[in-house]
Amino acid sequence: MEKSNEYNSEGYLNWDQITLSDLSAENIEEKYNQGYVFTRLGRGIMIQTRSVRISLSKFALTSENRRIIKKTEDIKSAVLPLPFKDYNYKTGKLAKDFYETKFGPGIMSAQKIKEMLTSPEKGNFNSLLVYSKETEAVGYVICYCSAKIMHYSYLFYDLLKSPKDMGLGMMIRAIQFAKESGLKYIYLGSIQNKQGLYKLQFEGLEWFDGKEWQSDVQKVKELLK
Repeated sequence: MEKSNEYNSEGYLNWDQITLSDLSAENIEEKYNQGYVFTRLGRGIMIQTRSVRISLSKFALTSENRRIIKKTEDIKSAVLPLPFKDYNYKTGKLAKDFYETKFGPGIMSAQKIKEMLTSPEKGNFNSLLVYSKETEAVGYVICYCSAKIMHYSYLFYDLLKSPKDMGLGMMIRAIQFAKESGLKYIYLGSIQNKQGLYKLQFEGLEWFDGKEWQSDVQKVKELLK
């Protein structure tokens, strides 16, 4: 049975918070398996939440996934290590504008994006997905990656130059990359409310109920009503 809802100061469903001192990949992977995810709150800080992941051995593209890929077929992707050597002020502005437009002012600052992209030793993320149209980068996702898992975390993209289904196209491409790379799971953050229902469309999806992982999608939909 799911734990009672508690939300932290950033509005995230948060059943528990820990700070890891052991940042080995094995320990981090185990914490993700216990429903914890990395945050931008500080080095080693994780919260336990209604995490969503895909068991990649069970993932296969659906007809709807293929439709989205087709609609965003001119978008190419690459995975880069952090720190991001090509960071400039335009990258920070792109992120700030995206978060302000989608979620309102004060959600994400350009300075925080700069820190995560250029000073990864201060935070928890080690990889960057870069999405390009022709030769121009139009989207990014800040990730944690190990030999077994990927956490698809903070994304932002150019709302004016990107196709309508850019966000979902970026996610599907990341899932494909994780599967092709032989990873066991890709974590897609958490599902807090009805706005996150789009995450439930993927084959192999599981969600953490506070104690264990569930695969019953209808059950989590009922929780969000």
